Amino acid sequence: MMCTMLKLPYKKLSIWQKAMDIAETVYTVTKDYPKEERFGLIAQMRAAATAVPSNIAEGSQRTTNKDFANFILIAKGSLAELETQTLLSQRFGYLSDAKTQQLLDGIDELSRMMYSFRNTLTTDH
Repeated sequence: MMCTMLKLPYKKLSIWQKAMDIAETVYTVTKDYPKEERFGLIAQMRAAATAVPSNIAEGSQRTTNKDFANFILIAKGSLAELETQTLLSQRFGYLSDAKTQQLLDGIDELSRMMYSFRNTLTTDH
């Protein structure tokens, strides 16, 4: 038997709050990227970063835990994209090692949080 739908308002979810913090950081650091990346890496990183909290919010409004869990997986996919784009930014010299590590640490923490949260959605009670 599935546990009853978790109906915590998404703004109170720690995974949503952490995802919002990461998105804010991405917007801040990409302001200093070269202008020629405006339609490239900047747009991709910002899209991936905003997709994470957006998918968490959308999933929270679904009617079943299974549906919500699927949106968490989608958000995790966007987070993996952001991790790759962060590493590319470092390789291209757009991000300092310190900023790269800050973003990667946040991404890793959020990924673990989302994994645990998804498990609470899919575990029988």
